[in-house]
Amino acid sequence: MSPYLALGILFVYFAILILISIRTSRNADSGSFFLANKSAPWYLVAFGMIGTSISGVTFVSVPGKVGAESFGYFQMVLGFVLGYLFIGTVLMPLYYRLNLISIYQFFQTRFGFWSYKTGSAIFLISRTVGSAVRLYVAVSVLQMAIFGPIGIPFELSVIFTILLIWVYTFKGGVKTILVTDTLQTFFLIAALITTIFLIKSQMNWNLGEMVRQISASDYSRIFHFDQGWGDKQNFFKLFISGMFITIVMTGMDQDLMQKNLSCKNIGEAQKNMMWFTVTLVVVNLLFLSLGAMLFMYAHKTGIQVPANSDDFYPMMALEIFNGPDFGLAGVLVGVTFLVGITAATYASSDSALTALTTAFSIDFMNVQQKAEAETIRIKNRVHIGFSIVFVVVILVFHALNSTDLITAIYKIASYTYGPLLGLFAYGIFTRRGVIDKAVPYICLASPLITYILEQVIQNTTGYKFGFENLLLNGLITIIGLAVFHRKN
Repeated sequence: MSPYLALGILFVYFAILILISIRTSRNADSGSFFLANKSAPWYLVAFGMIGTSISGVTFVSVPGKVGAESFGYFQMVLGFVLGYLFIGTVLMPLYYRLNLISIYQFFQTRFGFWSYKTGSAIFLISRTVGSAVRLYVAVSVLQMAIFGPIGIPFELSVIFTILLIWVYTFKGGVKTILVTDTLQTFFLIAALITTIFLIKSQMNWNLGEMVRQISASDYSRIFHFDQGWGDKQNFFKLFISGMFITIVMTGMDQDLMQKNLSCKNIGEAQKNMMWFTVTLVVVNLLFLSLGAMLFMYAHKTGIQVPANSDDFYPMMALEIFNGPDFGLAGVLVGVTFLVGITAATYASSDSALTALTTAFSIDFMNVQQKAEAETIRIKNRVHIGFSIVFVVVILVFHALNSTDLITAIYKIASYTYGPLLGLFAYGIFTRRGVIDKAVPYICLASPLITYILEQVIQNTTGYKFGFENLLLNGLITIIGLAVFHRKN
């Protein structure tokens, strides 16, 4: 694909987002930015959350992982379902009952000032790093397809990408994002389906034959009950990890919960969560099927699979399928992939930037106690500040990255979200208090102790931790809170 054609497509796409922002941010106030004035339709939230949850990382990493791990990732997806069920029946009713804007205000009600600030700070660090990793995916693809060929360095690509997000989110916030995420989710799914149909056509399959071929291949293996607990593909290991990762990365995360809290009432929010869960399972299954088809097509045609599995789908969409042998269908795949990967990552990153701005403004700047003009001024400064932080973190990750991105995100989450899991679990399922000033130290010590225990257990028993170290991290936090408990 010509980089100038790709650049033109990108400008048209972002022009649409900016027009949406102008329309949705008319007469916008801080209530619009933080919770869309609590008037969001549940179906809009549910569909838009697909793009936020999938992100560009899933877009490129999940198809690429099929070559080495078959459909094993779906074991984790099944765990997601139980996690979302817990969120919809336990966490969301709690947040609505307390009428929260930032979900970490729960800690102030339950434990005290320092617990509240600690919980919010953990989110700010976790989401900043995780979202920067996700955004790194989009920047890398744009660099490969557009900016690199026309001589723009990676650093300028990062700044340009963050600037575009800032332009269409700084005023409307959640009210704008609910609409832009819906559009972005549409493009994500369109790219997925377009690529599947192109490969189906090239393999001379009808839909029934496509399903039979995927099912009959070695790539379609989902369950790994025969693997020991030390194997990263073990069913119980992935299923349990998936459940708890969902609980902490969605239910205890201001980003995803901020959209759910924008619904009119708890009934609509739960309806949104139910349909979102069903759709997310189907979309993940389609991504895994796409991965199987990509590897089967590469094997049939002799295409060399790149060493980094994250590069496989981008290479096929932007280079192989854009060759002269594929005609207009190949160009369509390239265009939809480019827009899809951009949409997927921006749907995740724009809402993260808004959630970070909300959490910091509410939890640390206390804007709910200030006049509207002062609130908007502070909110805008915080928004700019986190945009700059994103640029810095992306550049650092670009220099250090050495693993597939979806693994990197979940590994980061297992250390940073563990204390949040412990805090919420202790606050919801016990009636005991805690020495409030000890909480920051407990939450700092917990990831460190988790890492040390991981190394000791691996060196002495050979057992290698995967994402289940999130549970160990949360448990250590709970033990620390119990040790420093006090009567309510």
